[in-house]
Amino acid sequence: MTRGAGLAAVRKYFMAPDPGRVRLRVSSRAVLGITLAVALAELLGLSLTASITAGLAALLALFTVGDSTVRRQAVTTALLPAVGFPVLALATFLHGAPLLRDASWLLVVFAGVYARRWGPRGHALGIFAFMQFFVTQFLHALPSQLPELYAAVALALLAVGAVRFVAWCIERHVPPPAAPAPLPGTGLARPTTRQAFQATAACAVALAAGQLISHERWYWAVGTAWWIFVNTSSRGETLVRGFRRLLGTVAGIAAGLLIAVPLGGATAPTALLVAVCVFGIFYTAPLSYSWMMFFVTVMAGLLYGLLGVLHPGLLLLRFQETAVGAIGAAIGVALLPVTTHAATNAWIERAVTCVHTCTTAAARRLAGDPGVDPAPHAAELEILLGRVRLSLAPLVHPLNPLRARKARARRVLALLDDCAREIRGLAAVAADPDASHDARLVAAAWRVEAAVHALVPPAGPGRTAVTEADGVPHHHPGAEAALGHLHGLEQALVGLAAPLKTSLRAPLVPAA
Repeated sequence: MTRGAGLAAVRKYFMAPDPGRVRLRVSSRAVLGITLAVALAELLGLSLTASITAGLAALLALFTVGDSTVRRQAVTTALLPAVGFPVLALATFLHGAPLLRDASWLLVVFAGVYARRWGPRGHALGIFAFMQFFVTQFLHALPSQLPELYAAVALALLAVGAVRFVAWCIERHVPPPAAPAPLPGTGLARPTTRQAFQATAACAVALAAGQLISHERWYWAVGTAWWIFVNTSSRGETLVRGFRRLLGTVAGIAAGLLIAVPLGGATAPTALLVAVCVFGIFYTAPLSYSWMMFFVTVMAGLLYGLLGVLHPGLLLLRFQETAVGAIGAAIGVALLPVTTHAATNAWIERAVTCVHTCTTAAARRLAGDPGVDPAPHAAELEILLGRVRLSLAPLVHPLNPLRARKARARRVLALLDDCAREIRGLAAVAADPDASHDARLVAAAWRVEAAVHALVPPAGPGRTAVTEADGVPHHHPGAEAALGHLHGLEQALVGLAAPLKTSLRAPLVPAA
């Protein structure tokens, strides 16, 4: 990659649209919460191992808890010790019994993935349980350290609760969008059941191969295999995620050689750089898995420096274990696979349906209904488009040799991005209290609805977008802007028909 291309990639991800500066605020809050957790641990005289445990527990609590309401987020955060403490105890007591330790961790893997069927709370609790086992291996914790580790985790969660729910509760003003429901299925085809078997098989392969490479740092392979399965729903997504994790790790190792190794564990600069990495992890996570892994890898190198065990050979071992974990994920995903096209079609349909919902809400708001707010639907659309991008990643990947499919997939992404841009503008206009209703909005909204139904046939009868307006064209600036956004939406949706309903001989998604 040339220097110009590298700078372009940085600008792409760090200057991406951030409506309401939510990513910026969430990332800054994460730095504050984790810093507070570590500072309290240090002030109370806890060991370095316990302080690192506190910081990682705070990071996980802030990163994984994503319930749809502040109240549910607080309950989930309070429940984290219920799964974390038993797993910490299990991992420390089995430290000297490798076979039992390995079997127990695989059971934790299966249970952690299976718990995702209970929504965001099960997802967060499953990740926290897995990572407590991982942290124990990372820090080589022993049973005698359990009281201190428990205190560190409890302290971290209290610090996180104080920052997230009291001092800086971003979600009270900007309600978090609901996480999209997993793709439907029953029995072994049910996503959580299927992924539980896949992830367990992948982690078993990674565990065995990782121990052949290193008896000390084998857990990196297991961690890699586990995280590759988070938020993926098809074989192609999982393989691309593995590639991106490897890419981000390589870049992070290179940065670690230039930054972490020369520092040699110096406390002040290391703490500052860890804070930068934390910000980078949270800010780039919704945009790029490779960039997120870059910051995770640099942070891991800095933490190893604090522990006094960092050297170039350790970073090379980190790469080897990551590669083994990615291979394990590739093997595991072959078990009960879901094809890329099946998952892609489902996510695109959901995104297009959400465009319709956003349009309906905005049009009703502009027609004078103050009880309807399109902003939450617009935020949900951003999440769904993230899932579409993840699902289409195998088709737009540079290594994909099917050029026609790649071109159509890129066209779909471009048009959906156009939809998202118009929806953001429409929601902003609808939020203007001075924007009056305009009879032309009804006709424009119906045209958008017709374009949506041409792509996704309605489940019920007839037009539902907005009621007839009793007004006449007012030519209000807000109405004019809304009409422009609705026209842009109609064009983008009409344009989607060609790439989505193409020949079955080389489908992007199955035709309706």
